[in-house]
Amino acid sequence: MPLGTAIHNIEIRLGKGGQLARAAGAVAKLIAKEGKSATLRLTSWEVRFISKNCSARVGQVGWGEPEKLG
Repeated sequence: MPLGTAIHNIEIRLGKGGQLARAAGAVAKLIAKEGKSATLRLTSWEVRFISKNCSARVGQVGWGEPEKLG
């Protein structure tokens, strides 16, 4: 994943499922990759270091209200 990518639903520990940036409008940015870890900047400007083997989804969590399809 390239640096600067906006991501959400990020695993903190491998195999535990997404735990960071899950609320509406939440997003984190991948700001560095070094060795076996990646550095993320969260919406709150908190910086987190996680394993590069953890998974995340690309993009930002949507805002809006649910709408009917029909």
